[in-house]
Amino acid sequence: MESNLVLVILFSFIGGIFSLIGGILLLIKKSWSRIFARYATPFAAGALLAAAFIDLLPEAIEGGSDSRRVMIYTLIGLLFFFLLESVVRWFHNHTDKGKKINPILPLIVIGDSVHNFIDGLAIAAGFLISPGSGIIVTLAVAAHEIPQEIGDFGLMLDIGVDRVRVLLINLMSSAATVIAAVIFFVLGNAYDVSLTPMLGIVAGFFIYIAATDIIPTLHEEKIKKEVLKKAACLLFGVILVGFAIITFHGFIDENSSCRRAEENSVSCYDRDD
Repeated sequence: MESNLVLVILFSFIGGIFSLIGGILLLIKKSWSRIFARYATPFAAGALLAAAFIDLLPEAIEGGSDSRRVMIYTLIGLLFFFLLESVVRWFHNHTDKGKKINPILPLIVIGDSVHNFIDGLAIAAGFLISPGSGIIVTLAVAAHEIPQEIGDFGLMLDIGVDRVRVLLINLMSSAATVIAAVIFFVLGNAYDVSLTPMLGIVAGFFIYIAATDIIPTLHEEKIKKEVLKKAACLLFGVILVGFAIITFHGFIDENSSCRRAEENSVSCYDRDD
């Protein structure tokens, strides 16, 4: 448990920091961030869909849960995040009717922190399954956070927040990922709870983000060549994460099992499969 907790802290921290790459590029040069976001966005959609359909949902069903029950939790997750985003958007639009500057900043910070907290929950759910799943989920989370952080950085700069403060605010907000990941991982290990609800809800979150926030923006593209490039990026995200789940995932989990066996003075090769 201790070694996995270290992995949770390490990868949730890496995921949070890695997600800021796009925003940092925006601070350096706007044109770089636009190019980066243009292709990172469809890649993120593919990564999220692969993580949901190839990793999280099969793991939930293979854990002994009825497939209908898993899908109900997935639907609950999808609807919950739809309602959550609707509330955030309503407050944002309502506030934007008045003066544009100051009231928007707290909403950006709160919305980003809540989003990062949910990302931490997703990472914890992955590591509660296995180290392999945890790393896969972290990859998917970081991929979809990059375009979002570019948007958040851009909004803050537009309303007059200076660059240093923008970076500090986003660094503090990303800490919510680590905090949530550690809390839910520790609770999940301390109390022998079923992972089915969490896996289903996280899968619903991933599917919702990919299908409603990302893919529709790809359909708005008018240039045929760009459509093909973005479609290729989406497919690449699916293939890369799918390949990682099938190969890299198993390698990590086997090594992790070997380490646990060695800690108990049992040879990895002597264990019964």
